[in-house]
Amino acid sequence: MRIIISPAKAMHTANDVLSHQQLPIFMEEAQVLLEELKGKTYEELKAIWRCSDKIAALNTARVGKMDLYRHLTPAILAYEGIQYKYMAPIVFENRDFEYIEEHLRILSGFYGILRPFDGVTPYRLEMQAKVRGNRVNSLYDFWGRRLADQLCAETCWIVNLASEEYSRAVSPYLPQEVQLTTCIFGEWKGNKVIEKGTLVKMARGEMVRFLAENSVKDLAGLKGFNRLGYVFEESLSDVRKLVFVKKAA
Repeated sequence: MRIIISPAKAMHTANDVLSHQQLPIFMEEAQVLLEELKGKTYEELKAIWRCSDKIAALNTARVGKMDLYRHLTPAILAYEGIQYKYMAPIVFENRDFEYIEEHLRILSGFYGILRPFDGVTPYRLEMQAKVRGNRVNSLYDFWGRRLADQLCAETCWIVNLASEEYSRAVSPYLPQEVQLTTCIFGEWKGNKVIEKGTLVKMARGEMVRFLAENSVKDLAGLKGFNRLGYVFEESLSDVRKLVFVKKAA
């Protein structure tokens, strides 16, 4: 089993807590993307990032001095944001870290796929970002089937906790023998279950924590998720889609 999640836009350096264990798998590809970014003007980078001047200035400075091999942070500790706040890896026990190192994979527009203890440096590059250059037309084209092939080499069952932006970098390339199970977190509105962005991010992070703390490795374990008021809804689910509905307050 491999669990896929999205990264977060905001990142920081935290190499004084835990050390990284290895470099990311797709270092050559990350170097290509870095060279493409270094060749862009400030205005071009800002357009790619679709951000404020403050954020553009910070990340332009990062690109200019970026070193992919030094002063690295374990990926699981490098990302900020709601999902990672609710996952709270900083207070994981050793067995929890061992679980996520084996089972958790972070999809990344810049690094492709990250294991939790891969060493990374802060970057900003969403998978849907419009990066065009000598060797890049779009990030989806650039990564192609690499990410799916890597996951398929590791497992025949993928638990999808990633956003559509990131999961669609993998799902089109999966062979029939590899099962993709997407977890949906919603609440009833009339006769429909709807998802709300912030609540979904909270639930995805809490789900990773739940899976790690309970060493979940099968479908029955997944269905047992019951945190933040969510319960598994059997009638709306199948092997490709597990629906968790938030109970009314």
